[in-house]
Amino acid sequence: MTVPSTRDRMPALYLGHGAPPLLDDPLWTAELSAWAAGLPRPEAILIVSAHWESAPMTLSSPDAGTPLVYDFSGFEPRYFAMTYPTPDATALAELVASVLPAGEPLHQHPRRGLDHGAWVPLKVMYPAGDIPVLQLSLPSLDPLRLLEIGRALQPLRDHGVLIIGSGYLTHGLPFLRDWRPEAAPPGWSKDFDAWAAEALDRGDVDALTGYRDRAPGMPYAHPTVEHYVPLFITLGAATDPGRPPATVIDGYFFGLSKRSIQVA
Repeated sequence: MTVPSTRDRMPALYLGHGAPPLLDDPLWTAELSAWAAGLPRPEAILIVSAHWESAPMTLSSPDAGTPLVYDFSGFEPRYFAMTYPTPDATALAELVASVLPAGEPLHQHPRRGLDHGAWVPLKVMYPAGDIPVLQLSLPSLDPLRLLEIGRALQPLRDHGVLIIGSGYLTHGLPFLRDWRPEAAPPGWSKDFDAWAAEALDRGDVDALTGYRDRAPGMPYAHPTVEHYVPLFITLGAATDPGRPPATVIDGYFFGLSKRSIQVA
C-alpha cells in the first residue's frame, strides 16, 4: 500500500466501507489506519455513503454526540452497542451550505445519525471520534450529477475538510456463494475490479461513467449501483480531473473488491 503525500489541500477519498466485521479484520483495519495516519489531520469530515439515498441533498444531525444508524442485521450484538460520538458539526454544515450553488436545495435532518457506511471506516481511521463529521445524502445515482456535486464541494478541501465517498467497488451480494472474509472473488468481481482499476489508472472518467455499457461483470458486480456511484463525488472533487487517482487499498473481502482511491 502506498499512501500519497498531500500538502496544501486535503485530498478526497473513495473507500470501500465494508460491514461491521471489517472492524475485526486485521489486514483491512491496518490498511485504513495507515491511510489515515499518512494524511493531514482533517478539520472536519464530510462523507457520502451508499446507505443514505435522499433527494434533495440532506445533511445528518450536526449535534455533538452523533447518533449511529445500525442499518444491518445478522451480526453479533456487540456491533449494535458501538458508539462514535463526534463533536458538534454546526460550522461544517454552514460551510457546506456556503459552497453549494445558489438555488441548490440543502436540508438538515435534525435526528439522522451516521450509518455503517460512514461510522465503520471512520471508527478505524479516526478512532478518537474527535473530528466533526457530517454525512451528506446521496441525492442521485447519475454519475454526471454526482460529478457536478463533487465539483461544487471541492472548495471544502481548502478549509481542511476531508471529503469521502463511501461505497464498495463491487457489491453483488445476491450472487455470493462463499460467505467467508477470505473467500476467493467470483469472476464478475475480479473482472469489474480490473476494468475499473485500468480506467482509474488512465484517469478515464468517461469510461467510468459509462460502466453500464462498458464494464465486464455487470450486472452481477452491481445489481444496484448505490455502492459504485459515490466514486463520482470523489472524482468530481479532484483538483485536476484528468490526473489519475492513486489506489491506496486493493484486494477483496468476502470476494468483493475493497479498492479505495485518493485524489489530489
